[in-house]
Amino acid sequence: MRLFSIISLLLLNQAFALAQNAEYNSIKTTLSNYIQGTSFNNTQQIEQAFYPEANLYLEGKQAALRIVPITEYLSWFKNATTGQSNGRIGHILSIEYFNSIAIAKVEILIPKRDMRFVDMFLLKKLNGHWQIISKSAASSNSNRNGLRILFVVSNAKFYGKSQLATGNSFSEIVNAYDTFTKAGYTVDFVSPEGGSIPLAYINTSEKLHMQYLYNPDFMYALKNTNKPQDIDPAQYKAVYYVGGGSAMFGVPENQAIQNIAMRIYEDHDGIVSSVCHGTAGIVFLKMKNGKYLVDGKTVNGYPEAYERAGADYFQEFPFLIQKTIEAHGGFFKYSDRNTVHVESDGKLVTGQNHLSSKQVALKVIEQIEKE
Repeated sequence: MRLFSIISLLLLNQAFALAQNAEYNSIKTTLSNYIQGTSFNNTQQIEQAFYPEANLYLEGKQAALRIVPITEYLSWFKNATTGQSNGRIGHILSIEYFNSIAIAKVEILIPKRDMRFVDMFLLKKLNGHWQIISKSAASSNSNRNGLRILFVVSNAKFYGKSQLATGNSFSEIVNAYDTFTKAGYTVDFVSPEGGSIPLAYINTSEKLHMQYLYNPDFMYALKNTNKPQDIDPAQYKAVYYVGGGSAMFGVPENQAIQNIAMRIYEDHDGIVSSVCHGTAGIVFLKMKNGKYLVDGKTVNGYPEAYERAGADYFQEFPFLIQKTIEAHGGFFKYSDRNTVHVESDGKLVTGQNHLSSKQVALKVIEQIEKE
């Protein structure tokens, strides 16, 4: 009887999670119709996104507030060529919903005008469909260029099959994220399962850690990472594998993420980068000719010489980074502990530890800008 109750509870929790996921995806579809419709002059998609009597509350040239009915807003796109980009680049920042109401935030970049808009939406579920019933927006000058970097993170909460907790290095995330975004890039996150990821090495005494720990848009992105099937490799200039103990599990063997990384690298002339234990994510990457990506290349990462060989966590490692890279034809180099070390070999950029994460990002940016 007790087993039956446990199974019933698990099934109920699973059904609730699926229902929540369906609502989230439905809202996301509505926002995507808005983004795609306004970026490619598709009035049909815009109409699908909005309630027929919706209003937009915008900044006006003559007044602080300009109220625009959806019918007028649609007319702004009717004379443009449908399907042709008008220079707008959209990105969902956050979604929050309760029963039949939702609020959402979307970023719109217009690089040719050095402009960034933030749109705030109120949505309502009507007749089974989510629709935007009102929108407000504000703008600012921006150096955002519309180019994207893909951060690869792990869902693993424990070292292997143990109960030893682990996570993605918060330091390696924020140091690189801050560097890329300040240089004008947009960062997306992908994990094997999508959704939330565990975090490790958070230091609230560090200003940058505090800045991002209390940044709701950033933390929303970590709570709602993309699944591999959500990613279009053509959109990205580089992939960046984040370290931390989690990086050893789930990511290196994931075929979908491997395919994304190699399509960015080979099909779209992008860069593959990693830092610390994140280098585990590149050891099994293969090129179209069948050779390992690291074959013949100089690679950096966290060496096993710095691991605690007798520790329980180390016994859970499915493979050794340095040993595997060397077995695959790579040349592994590293420096003294707690020193910055970055290796750049063609379109492969690797760093030794969290102290190197900013320098890895800077080297990636340097290579992109050379092109």
